[in-house]
Amino acid sequence: MAVSTFPVQTSVEYFESIYQDAKGDASRISWADQRPNPALVNWLNAVAPSLIRSGARVVCVGCGLGDDARELMCRGYDVTAFDCSATAIAWAKKIDPINARCYSQADLFQPPPRWRHRFDLVVEINTIHAISPDMHQPALAAIAGLMSPHGYLLVICRGCGDEPMSNSSADESGPWPLTQGELLEAAAAAGLQPVEPLSIFTDDEDPPVQRMRGLFKRA
Repeated sequence: MAVSTFPVQTSVEYFESIYQDAKGDASRISWADQRPNPALVNWLNAVAPSLIRSGARVVCVGCGLGDDARELMCRGYDVTAFDCSATAIAWAKKIDPINARCYSQADLFQPPPRWRHRFDLVVEINTIHAISPDMHQPALAAIAGLMSPHGYLLVICRGCGDEPMSNSSADESGPWPLTQGELLEAAAAAGLQPVEPLSIFTDDEDPPVQRMRGLFKRA
């Protein structure tokens, strides 16, 4: 694993501080939309039924307050949701006490051994671009390690043009969008291949933000 200028521990401390400082007010967290990601919902409606059976094991990476995880639960999947922030996980459990057992505080780079190659679907939304560019490939490799041998990885992240962003090209705390080439290269390095061409779209935020959605399986 490459040595990062944005160490993993610093990243954990940064996100934990964001959730702690919010003091229970989700509106103070810029990425907490308090709804499932629309691109995830569209994919679940149009594609997932033909690929992922009801009851399949699904893991939601960097789940935050659990909006996407709860959508997946409503679809009948056996969901594990985790985040590096203990405060975020406690908050998610408070929002969804019935499914509290589904939420765990965990480090992406040191997940519980029982999670390795366990999940039929890994859902990664807005995690990769939230860490520095030199950690994109290690992060995707760690995420790929959660996939079962015949599982799928769904990635939804910020996209940018053809020129990769350097650490100095964004605010110190990110985000660091990926080019199509960067995402495909990181996936290939993790032993993955796209199931279909990447979807490039503009979201409904104000102002709109370019996003990418990709579905991957083992090469």
